[in-house]
Amino acid sequence: MTPRAALAFTRPPATLLIEPQVRTALEEDLGRAGDITSQLTIADSAQATAHLVARKPGRIAGLICAQVAFRLVDPSVAFTVAAPDGSAVSAGDTLATVTGPARSILTAERVALNYLGPLSGTATATAALVQAVAGTGARIACTRKTLPGLRALQKYAVRCGGGFNHRFGLDDAAMIKDNHLRAAGGIAPAVERLRAGLGHMVKIELEVDSLAQLEEALALGVDTILLDNMSVTDLRRAVAMTAKRAVLEASGNVTLATVRAIAGTGVDYISSGAITHSAPNLDIGLDFP
Repeated sequence: MTPRAALAFTRPPATLLIEPQVRTALEEDLGRAGDITSQLTIADSAQATAHLVARKPGRIAGLICAQVAFRLVDPSVAFTVAAPDGSAVSAGDTLATVTGPARSILTAERVALNYLGPLSGTATATAALVQAVAGTGARIACTRKTLPGLRALQKYAVRCGGGFNHRFGLDDAAMIKDNHLRAAGGIAPAVERLRAGLGHMVKIELEVDSLAQLEEALALGVDTILLDNMSVTDLRRAVAMTAKRAVLEASGNVTLATVRAIAGTGVDYISSGAITHSAPNLDIGLDFP
């Protein structure tokens, strides 16, 4: 990936979308009286320079949220990025430098880190899976298993880790899961009803958990097929049966220990919910020299 392509790939959601979330987080933290500790212990004229520093190695995501947090608290705070989102960093690396009124920096600190740590954790977990499947042709993708209100940011963090986004919501792609099949009366009725009502730009994905269901899905010409919790042996059989007639996505039991073998079966995508709902926080701190 060229530097220009990489920059576009990790472009964050528009500030217009991020700012209301960060503002709400600041309002929650400031409460009714504001930062009483900083107000009473630090002179109004005190200026400071602080550094956002990685305590552990990882992949960075969420600096845009940190920058917005400092700006909303005090527009005079300068935020200089040293390791942009998408960067791989080592323990001790400086991610950004913050300069301005000391009170303001300390008031915004926790909210900035509350975004930066978890989002970088998702980017780091994603990058580990991406590295594990390098050279196989399989792509790592996320799911809709995100924290309420943070989906766009968590999916952005996945991109910062080198992964790809699955659908953003219920409205941008049709995905038929096992409960849909039970409620609709089977694969054929569900697919037929979707095709009768969907616009030509909307793709259909079908979740299957057996090779028999896969065969039926292929006969119906479904765009993408999710192979749910299949063994590596069955995944290989599914790839051979499909013969490039549909995009194949493997899901279930995706870990660092299993992902390479899953990728080796020839599937196109491997989706993981854990990279958004269970990724460990990347330890990042704000240090005053």
